[in-house]
Amino acid sequence: MRTITHWIGGKQATGTSTRTSPVWNPATGAQQAEVALASAADVDTAVQAAATAFETWSQSSLSARTKVLFAFRELVNARTQDIAEAISDEHGKVVSDARGEVQRGMEVIEYACGIPTLLKGEYSDQVSRGVDLFSFRQPLGVCAGITPFNFPAMVPMWMHPVAIACGNTFVLKPSERDPSASTLVAELWSEAGLPDGVFNVVHGDKESVDALLDHSGVAAVSFVGSTPIARYIHERGTANGKRVQALGGAKNHAIILPDASIDYASDHLVSAAFGSAGERCMAISTAVAVGSAADELVEAVSAKARATRVGPGRDADSEMGPVITAAARDRIVGLIGTGAAQGATLAVDGRELTVPGHEDGFFVGPTVLDRVTTEMDVYREEIFGPVLAVVRADSVDEAIALVNANPYGNGTAIFTSSGEAARRFQRGVNVGMIGINVPVPVPMAYYSFGGWKDSLFGSSHIHGPEGVAFYTRAKVVTSRWPQAQGPSGAGYHFPTAT
Repeated sequence: MRTITHWIGGKQATGTSTRTSPVWNPATGAQQAEVALASAADVDTAVQAAATAFETWSQSSLSARTKVLFAFRELVNARTQDIAEAISDEHGKVVSDARGEVQRGMEVIEYACGIPTLLKGEYSDQVSRGVDLFSFRQPLGVCAGITPFNFPAMVPMWMHPVAIACGNTFVLKPSERDPSASTLVAELWSEAGLPDGVFNVVHGDKESVDALLDHSGVAAVSFVGSTPIARYIHERGTANGKRVQALGGAKNHAIILPDASIDYASDHLVSAAFGSAGERCMAISTAVAVGSAADELVEAVSAKARATRVGPGRDADSEMGPVITAAARDRIVGLIGTGAAQGATLAVDGRELTVPGHEDGFFVGPTVLDRVTTEMDVYREEIFGPVLAVVRADSVDEAIALVNANPYGNGTAIFTSSGEAARRFQRGVNVGMIGINVPVPVPMAYYSFGGWKDSLFGSSHIHGPEGVAFYTRAKVVTSRWPQAQGPSGAGYHFPTAT
């Protein structure tokens, strides 16, 4: 059985722990590898390697960092297919979707290539007689990333290129369910010329997570995952004096108004709900059909859900692959059954889907539940599977109120041809990322990604300008160069500008 090991100090490392975890092929249901699970001692080794590397990397020139970043970008671009196939084999998503994930991650690398501009400070001349004032930003030290299974390349790339470009070193703890992409990325960083120890990967579970949160050598922690774990990460990390940005779960709504193109809206709803088997933090899991749009929308979405081609991720004809594990499949199937038992109408039932030749794979078919209410489990819980719940509302104001009453505030969308309704929506919803006729409003890398309410713990969104601010801290310098001789002009009063 192949064993996936850590990457510490510029090379593969087996670590001291003998614990491992299985890595499955979701399309076949067979175990394909095992991944080493780090002990607290292994985490300490990685942090110490990163701390040693920080001493020199933090003093490197912006030009030297940029050179490495450009080389890293070219290597990721050249190896996109390899990374995508590794993701598909362990996560299950179709290869074309995995390539798109790598592309979105690469956009953050490209943003980080502009670090000389992004780290420019401020300068004010003659703020007082003979006194100048200026500021600049410096790196924090060793930063850590704890990332989820659903985007094993993209989400870590939201973190480490920006952190490293700012002069920090990095320890990544990816999901143990699909670890190979992170190891491959570590090899590409090394090939790009990044000094040993600047980027490290430790695979593991709660033991390694807690070790990072408790380690005195870790200055900042970035996290993406479920809301309960995000809350835990934020509380434990901040209690230990660390900067923490912890992005949590989501229950993303799309409002469809009667004036929307139902064909257009249903196309995008199907893509947003069932792409990557619904295992996206930005997936649309709830469609709010307003007034007369409801019946036509459910009919169109149901037809397109039934037509979705489900199969193994390596099959070029597949539009949707399996979910990540058997446990995930069983949980999703259970929630679909609970929804029907609580009164929802099963317009499309994906529980009995079988993929010929892959009968043991972790497949759930696209599912549409109509007439869902806000009291039902399928509405309240983050399903993280290919399930679209349709809730009916009488007006756009009722729909907005429904979105705002939900504890999550990650992303939301509206489908309409009314500029007035769209503007009322974008100003009225308490959500961090909004799409207008765009179902998955993930911002480009030069903006920051993040939600509100229970979708974010901490004040900082990820990548973009807020990412640069998170991975650096400011110094403000007040400077005077007095004449060699002469009165100092000092006094005992509080200094003021003159």
